[in-house]
Amino acid sequence: MRRPLLFPCILCLVIGLLLGILAPIDWHKEPSQPPVNNALNTPAAPSVSDNAPLPTPAVQPEPLKESDNFSLLSAACAVNRCIQQENWPALSGYVHPERGLTFTPYSTVNPEADLTFTPEQIKNLEQDQTVYTWGFEDGRGDPIKLTIPQYFQRYVYDKDYTQATEIGIDRIMTGGNALENLAEAYPGCRFVDFAFPSADPVNDGLDWSSLKLVFQPGEFRWLLVGVVHGEWTI
Repeated sequence: MRRPLLFPCILCLVIGLLLGILAPIDWHKEPSQPPVNNALNTPAAPSVSDNAPLPTPAVQPEPLKESDNFSLLSAACAVNRCIQQENWPALSGYVHPERGLTFTPYSTVNPEADLTFTPEQIKNLEQDQTVYTWGFEDGRGDPIKLTIPQYFQRYVYDKDYTQATEIGIDRIMTGGNALENLAEAYPGCRFVDFAFPSADPVNDGLDWSSLKLVFQPGEFRWLLVGVVHGEWTI
């Protein structure tokens, strides 16, 4: 009796094992994708070569020059426009963040009595229906009791000051018998005066009015600290 050949059987076994090992490999598979950050579900950032250019830093604003009349006038005109358009959020962005904004109904500044509001209060002034006492009416002496929106209509923007016929930088353009003490009341500050010397020549200047915006210099910009309204007084 002939013995069975063992070599073919062993050869088949070896070939079978090799096929079992190689079968799971997909030789047509696409190249692997970049690893994914599971927390953000986004591909991980590629490593940066030591020779790669560094990102360009953001341009830093130049320090404010306190003697720069152009930047002062630009800030004053922007504030003037914000009030005209009743854009209170934009106006609040100009208000000094710590000192706040002080309002004076007539030309004479009274630091002890004039009311001061924070930027947040200015931003939301339309929602504030509180009646404040702002001072006393000229001639009559009655308390000026108004909400902030009412005060703006009467003692801030009683005219369209974007159309002012005279503009003065650190200079009072028109006045009456009231004490003009703005410079003394705001030491270290500067102001822009938007003035109407007369609305009608027939009134011989008795109908003059003005809006003075007072700014304190900041590190990079002008910060609004005072709004002084002026008009003819008895």
